Amino acid sequence: MYTSTQLNSKKVAFYTLGCKLNFSETSTIARSFVDEGFHRVDFKEPADIYVINTCSVTENADKRFKNVVKQALKQNEDAFIVGIGCYAQLKPKELAAVDGVDLVLGATEKFNITQYLNDLTKNDFGEVHSCEIAEADFYVGSYAIGDRTRAFLKVQDGCDYKCTYCTIPLARGISRSDRLENVLNNAAEISARGIKEIVLTGVNIGDYGKGEFGNKKHEHTFLELVQALDEVEGIHRLRISSIEPNLLKDETIDFVADSNSFVPHFHIPLQSGSNDILKAMRRRYLRELYVDRVKRIKDKMPHACIGVDVIVGFPGETDEHFLETYNFLNELDISYLHVFTYSERDNTPAATMPGAVDKKVRGKRSKLLRGLSAKKRRAFYESQLGSTATVLFEGENKEGYVCGFTENYVKVKTPWNPALVNTLHKINLTYIDEDGTVRFDFVTVEKVA
Repeated sequence: MYTSTQLNSKKVAFYTLGCKLNFSETSTIARSFVDEGFHRVDFKEPADIYVINTCSVTENADKRFKNVVKQALKQNEDAFIVGIGCYAQLKPKELAAVDGVDLVLGATEKFNITQYLNDLTKNDFGEVHSCEIAEADFYVGSYAIGDRTRAFLKVQDGCDYKCTYCTIPLARGISRSDRLENVLNNAAEISARGIKEIVLTGVNIGDYGKGEFGNKKHEHTFLELVQALDEVEGIHRLRISSIEPNLLKDETIDFVADSNSFVPHFHIPLQSGSNDILKAMRRRYLRELYVDRVKRIKDKMPHACIGVDVIVGFPGETDEHFLETYNFLNELDISYLHVFTYSERDNTPAATMPGAVDKKVRGKRSKLLRGLSAKKRRAFYESQLGSTATVLFEGENKEGYVCGFTENYVKVKTPWNPALVNTLHKINLTYIDEDGTVRFDFVTVEKVA
């Protein structure tokens, strides 16, 4: 048994699998370790404790966990390995059985992780502390700071939707929101650190407003959240991550078009361009609504960037259904795709549906849509050439270049100059480089901010 003083002298490292929401929660958990006296180190360095925040959206994410455990043990074969996150909630015993794992914490326990570290002796089998997901009815706010330019701010957790392919409600529980006051306080903390962009994250952020304990009383709406954040001093950019098309209202689009800080960039899940498949997925809209949302955005913000999530190979998806999706996306005025190959997930209705698509066919369809995504992104970038934009430069030296993104998510690069990091500059977009990024001329060498 370790004393608190001995524990506080220990080194801890973190690894995050999955979404921006996971990154925001990892950062908050890491800060709690530092506050208690632990020394945080990079995951590639030897540490006494390795905390791995897991994802279970795809089959590949499950497999990656085992590889990350092996990476940690290469750094220190006696390290204490902790698994948290969605995979830990869904399959705690399976995760605990992975060679080298010592502790597994479910959805309600992960934010109290240090309370479970009384002894760092390696276990033959991982110790599990996991709840029934119905107990995950409280809210913990969090935010992540990656480089010094952008922060992921969690505003909502859980989901009340019952999409037939999705395990997220099983892993994260009911929809619940942070209090507006807490969100604004976190945004102010981020601003005080000199960070210029906030990305709003959550499981279903358009559902923001459900009470802190998941009740149905709407204390504030998503629009009210957006309006309040637009007034936070020191934040030059606010970006909405992913929002369901049925929850992206006209009022929100109109406000973003005229706001002080929100940028013209939307990521809107579609999942399928076939109404038959959307119904089988139990999505809460049809393709006609999606067309309407894209049109509304482009009418208000012609230069807006629109990203799309799409799933290929869902049970019952015929060649005709896939072509319907491909043609729908090809004709739609969007900017890029995030393509997911359907994989069966335990305890979901889709896993037992008839009409399973051969995995080789799923792979081919995925490849076709990724090709379409490259075509769409290129066309969007070309449409922006000759225009003036503001770029926020990031902090990494990538093979002698510094990269950044414009308000509408055009990726640009210029020769490395550390003075550009975390600065905003007006630029003229001039041409597309061989690697697909955009090169530019400075309108003003003086930074905007």
